[in-house]
Amino acid sequence: MIGSIAGDIIGSVYEGRPIKTINFPLFSNHSTFTDDTVLTVATAFSILNGVDYVTSYRKFGRKYPEAGYGMSFYQWIYSSEGPYNSWGNGSAMRVSPVGYAFNSIKDVLSEAEKCASVTHNHPEGIKGAQAAALSIFLAVNGESKESIKKEISQRFVYNLDRKLDEIRPEYSFDVSCQGSVPESIVAFLESENVEDAIRKGISLGGDSDTMACIAGGIAQAFYNKIPEEIITNARKRLPDEFLEIIDEFNTKFRVLF
Repeated sequence: MIGSIAGDIIGSVYEGRPIKTINFPLFSNHSTFTDDTVLTVATAFSILNGVDYVTSYRKFGRKYPEAGYGMSFYQWIYSSEGPYNSWGNGSAMRVSPVGYAFNSIKDVLSEAEKCASVTHNHPEGIKGAQAAALSIFLAVNGESKESIKKEISQRFVYNLDRKLDEIRPEYSFDVSCQGSVPESIVAFLESENVEDAIRKGISLGGDSDTMACIAGGIAQAFYNKIPEEIITNARKRLPDEFLEIIDEFNTKFRVLF
């Protein structure tokens, strides 16, 4: 999870201030966790404690109301309404724990759908969450980048053949799963390490924190190594409550980083 969370924190200062380069400071005084981190931790909390996702997302969302939620989600956490048919990338940004906690492709896809569909029950919202979770699961289980690319491309009909240098010039802010999850996966596929994946996700100039969250989460699962500087700078920006959940999850599911 820390790869996802670090991506969110690093990308937070570039959301709304797009940059088109990989050369930028990783952390600043303004770097902070956002809704991506809150809901990733909430997903882990649900898995650890057998709590349904609706309860966890509303609990954590209400406790951290200033994290930058989309308007539909913000209204949902203070209501008793059901899902709102979203295709946004909020379903993919919070799903990384699912890729670690389940033991088969079938179970990962099923749980990712469950995790997404409490709010993002549009087919594209579900697909984005499943693609992100399955990428992590495959990486955890030692699959090569080529194998991950092939599986995700074929299963979800995502075009992962494009290069970042082709995408970057015309790419702009896009919160849809279909317009940001494939690009985030490409950022991972072209990366050399976790930091590089995060930098490349941000360098597209889109929904920076979420794309870095997705790319960083997959990269952690693949490389199993995050620079200590990134871990330290991410952890010191998190509440103790989050750290306890992250540490418990990492221990239970033997998450490497």
